[in-house]
Amino acid sequence: MKLRLVECPSPNHDARPPGAAIDMLVLHYTGMKTADEALNRLCDATAKVSAHYTIDRTGRIWRHVAEERRAWHAGASFWAGEKNVNARSIGIELVNPGHEFGYTPFPEEQIAALLELCHNIFTRHAIPARRVLGHSDVAPARKTDPGELFPWQTLAAAGIGLWPGTPLPTAEGNFAATLSRFGYGVPPQGEAPLKDVIAAFQRHFRPSCIDGVADAQCAAILAALLAL
Repeated sequence: MKLRLVECPSPNHDARPPGAAIDMLVLHYTGMKTADEALNRLCDATAKVSAHYTIDRTGRIWRHVAEERRAWHAGASFWAGEKNVNARSIGIELVNPGHEFGYTPFPEEQIAALLELCHNIFTRHAIPARRVLGHSDVAPARKTDPGELFPWQTLAAAGIGLWPGTPLPTAEGNFAATLSRFGYGVPPQGEAPLKDVIAAFQRHFRPSCIDGVADAQCAAILAALLAL
């Protein structure tokens, strides 16, 4: 599949800090009623937000910010000790109205374009599977995107990100500490309440039940992820 890239530059970017490796990929949904609204906001200097790319529901890709520049997409965030996620990441927006305006599944054409774009990005940047994340993973107190309908398993099958295999039975332990070892910002490292962090984990890896409660199934899924 040939990438259908359309230049749509945003003024909202700056230099990455010296020595900051690009080793994270953060996926978002636009959370606005239309693609045009989202593009206008991402390219509005007064909004002070942007992403490197936006993918519409037909698979067309808009490029807003050069990858070597820092786009302003993650905001206050945390992953695996890193509090400046924007400095090390590439941000991709997927056109979707989101939970506020009628959350809907992501079309096949959109996901196919995302897969192609990710593989293209991986030719330039070494991004570990554990660092392919949703906005809610890095900002669990503020964000729920790309949400429980996002096909993380499809991405993992294509070599993009992680998906747990058979959950592994595990002895009862400190689930918060294990979440932190995986990368999530649990208190006191991260500022989000633990319940929100658990819900973010569930939204990504156990979307059938998002209640913010760490149960045996969550522990088994997390053990399987850590074993990958």
